[in-house]
Amino acid sequence: MEKYFDATYIMQSISMLLPFLKVTFMVASFSVLFGTIIGFILAAAKLGKSKIARNIANGYITILRCTPSIVLLFLVYYGIPAIGNNFGMDLNDIDKAVFVIVTFSLQFGALMCEVIRSAYESIDKGQFESAVSVGLSNAQAYRRIIFPQALVVALPNFGNSLLALLQEGALAYTIGLIDIVGKANLIIASNYNAHALEIFLALSIIYWILSIAIEQFFLKLERVLSKGKQSLKTM
Repeated sequence: MEKYFDATYIMQSISMLLPFLKVTFMVASFSVLFGTIIGFILAAAKLGKSKIARNIANGYITILRCTPSIVLLFLVYYGIPAIGNNFGMDLNDIDKAVFVIVTFSLQFGALMCEVIRSAYESIDKGQFESAVSVGLSNAQAYRRIIFPQALVVALPNFGNSLLALLQEGALAYTIGLIDIVGKANLIIASNYNAHALEIFLALSIIYWILSIAIEQFFLKLERVLSKGKQSLKTM
């Protein structure tokens, strides 16, 4: 089949790919949710007084940092059913999205642990002591004083981690999940590799727009919350 570049096919490809963006968003949303929960638990372990908990958290983060995303994805994809079989459970029919969410939740949790820990440690501890001294409970001091300021510090790194997650999520098609990248590969295969360049350009445009929109959202949110942080400091 003759292969040639057709710029009009880029827009056609975008219209074919966009409906599958919801799968990408779904995977990213659940990964962020569960990953943030894991991150809070790990950060609490690292900031706590238990040496065992700190060592476990440090070991977890080191292992996740040293494991390539695609290797972790296949470990989860093949490992969970294998473990299930040892306990008499057939997990081979689980939706592939579950394996992807588990993989990137584990990975995002390691990232969020460091984001949360560094944000918390950046706040002057004297503010907490001052809040408690004027009658606030520990929970109120954290909720009204510490957390809002730590959130502002954490936002840029959280935004960067989210962008990295969206990009890493493109690996989901390697286990057969039909998200936006998986659909692009299906279209290319159905065209016998014709117009592959146009399809990947369309995919790139979608990711560019999405990344810029997320970046701008976090920049504006950071500016808004920074004003509140300044008012807290002057209290």
